[in-house]
Amino acid sequence: MLKVKPESPDFNIKHETHVEVLLKFLLLAFILVAYFLYMSWKYDASTGFAVALLSWTFFVLCTPVADGGFILAFPIRLLFGIKMSITQVVLWFVALGINIFMLLSGSDAYDLTYLTQLLKHILTVPYPYWCILMLSAAGTLLSIYFGDEMMDVTAHKNRALHHRHGMKYRALIVAGFGVLTITSYYFLLKSLNVQLPG
Repeated sequence: MLKVKPESPDFNIKHETHVEVLLKFLLLAFILVAYFLYMSWKYDASTGFAVALLSWTFFVLCTPVADGGFILAFPIRLLFGIKMSITQVVLWFVALGINIFMLLSGSDAYDLTYLTQLLKHILTVPYPYWCILMLSAAGTLLSIYFGDEMMDVTAHKNRALHHRHGMKYRALIVAGFGVLTITSYYFLLKSLNVQLPG
């Protein structure tokens, strides 16, 4: 009996979608490393690490797109084949745990940048700021789910079969919910007068 090897969503440099994902990953990783080096130069290595780590948790917990978690979710997907959506959920709890530890230890790192001050304010004022956490979690899961779907589709040789099973409709629904979440997030920030400095 002939055994058919299961299709896997392995990275393929010839595929345009995979190249875009790789470029996004490299850009985000570069920004994080550059930010860590800058904060280490401005303060010291341990303080720079704490601020960079807290800033990473801000992007995992408080933005409605998969950016902070994507830095780890993408290579884990490539190396171990674990869906990015699963990794993102784990990273969300890791980021939350880091902040609980930092808040309980009374870390001064929150006071060093506007971003970390904003993170502390969101985390320590449950109403109404935890709405930002909920909207961000929903938006992140939707965007990472869409990323998983795109990688899965490119792994299939017979894309028509996958499309017949509703890939196009799922993509439209996910994209629609993503836009709705980001729009709601924007208006929530505006209504709470949360603004980044100009």
